[in-house]
Amino acid sequence: MPTNSGLRDSDSLPQGGWEQWIERTASELYRIASMLLGEGEQTIRLIEQIVTGTDLSSGQDPAEVRHNATVQLGAGAIAVLHDRDATALAAPDSEDSGPVSCIEDDDLSAAGVTPAELEEMLTGPDNRLRTWLEGLSIQLRAIFVLRAVAGLSSPEVAGLLAEHGGPSAEDWTPDAVRAAFRQALCSLASQLLHASAAR
Repeated sequence: MPTNSGLRDSDSLPQGGWEQWIERTASELYRIASMLLGEGEQTIRLIEQIVTGTDLSSGQDPAEVRHNATVQLGAGAIAVLHDRDATALAAPDSEDSGPVSCIEDDDLSAAGVTPAELEEMLTGPDNRLRTWLEGLSIQLRAIFVLRAVAGLSSPEVAGLLAEHGGPSAEDWTPDAVRAAFRQALCSLASQLLHASAAR
């Protein structure tokens, strides 16, 4: 299962308490949302809605709060993507349709990338991952970001797509999400191999 590379350090409550934690978590959620929606007002509004709607009751587990906020982010981002293009997140006709992936396992490490390397690509100065993401279809980008960066499971992503991606996305299944994620991982592995050979 992919590691939630961007938010893994936000699971513990810092000495500054909930206020400092939510500020740090909001910053990480914005980064994920910007990969899905781009920079701008829609992304900012989405994060503001999540932050203001987050229940910070005393005694709550920060990891659970973060996970719930990430699921809300996925739902909101998918709804925005559907509003932009009603068929962009359409489910495949069948689970075996589309190109066969060069990767058999739906795990980040199958692409030869560790969580630390993914984090470096996310935050590094050359923006390699951002450039690669922009070249993916909206569908593959959403699935890759929600699985590899946000750390959601295939069943969670399939549920979000089916519920918030419009009528054309209602048939997404966990297996179809896994297949699409493997395609994205294969593309990432190819991109990294090309970049390595060009050095």
